[in-house]
Amino acid sequence: MDAMPKWADVILIPVISIVLAAILSAFVILAIGENPWEALKLMVSGALGSTYGWGYTIYYATNFIFTGLAVAIASQAKLFNIGGEGQALLGGLGVAVICLFIPWPHWTLALIGAAVGAALFGAAWAALPAFLQAKRGSHIVITTIMFNFIAAALLNFLLIGALKAPGMEPATSKFPEATHLPSFQDMFNFGDTTFFRGAPANVTFFVALAACVLVWALVWRTRLGFEIRSFGESESAAKYAGISPTKIIMVTMLISGALAGMMAINNVQGEAERLVLNAAEGAGFIGIAVALMGRNHPFGVLLAALLFGFLYQGGAELALWTSIPRELIIVIQALVILFTGALDHMVRMPLERLFLAMRRA
Repeated sequence: MDAMPKWADVILIPVISIVLAAILSAFVILAIGENPWEALKLMVSGALGSTYGWGYTIYYATNFIFTGLAVAIASQAKLFNIGGEGQALLGGLGVAVICLFIPWPHWTLALIGAAVGAALFGAAWAALPAFLQAKRGSHIVITTIMFNFIAAALLNFLLIGALKAPGMEPATSKFPEATHLPSFQDMFNFGDTTFFRGAPANVTFFVALAACVLVWALVWRTRLGFEIRSFGESESAAKYAGISPTKIIMVTMLISGALAGMMAINNVQGEAERLVLNAAEGAGFIGIAVALMGRNHPFGVLLAALLFGFLYQGGAELALWTSIPRELIIVIQALVILFTGALDHMVRMPLERLFLAMRRA
């Protein structure tokens, strides 16, 4: 029997961790002479107080959903994919190739094509570390970290060379009009009333929601998902049951890389409408924290991605309207990651003892 109920593990522990991170963040803000309550109100109003703020929150959350799902599905097989950043960069390259070199008649077809291209390029970048672990014993953490730097160097090489548009900036040309995705402003425009004005959130958010459902169905409702989870629980038992470790490592990492790569349809095709340097903007690394907080479950990943979207947009408002430096916002984000990830057992162990005592009573 589990030491505590499932709902406590999925909901109570993350909530307590977030509260502890918020309390410590408040002391940090007090230490620099600012009012924590006013800072919190500004973050909430900036991220959630208008459709403009919601648009940015959802835009960031969309990126984190894809990269969080990429980490989460790899973790089901006990594979720690830290290469989401590089896979997202290569996904952007796939989007650029699809959008620039294929004449699309409508954005719906361009979206499908770009999603396939991003997934293929991201999967291909994840396949190399997966093969090295499956066949050569190289640790997936080391190889995926190394491939992040290789991906950045490759993208830099292409954006100052073969794919560079005329001008000084290392970026591709603007994608054709037919490939531009409808933004929330376009979708929620009701005559004289326009919501999400100027915000980058776009139709990709609904693709991300569909990805959450598909990942849930794959992991918990298919034979492949059962094999992935079995391999993650015990590699020796999975091998005894006839499950091939090479197959599971390769397939899981291909799916993980594809999900990370698909982030590019949001920021490359949907927002920038061209490929630029550092297109991933660190979302590949934030995906690790999102998956940890979401307990590697798609619904948890969705909630955690929305939280980090709130922190990103609310933090930007803090840096803009107060004397709180942008670096301190990164510290607050780091505290959330610290409590929900590294210090998880600090919260878990007292709760387990509490629930055991209640059960005995």
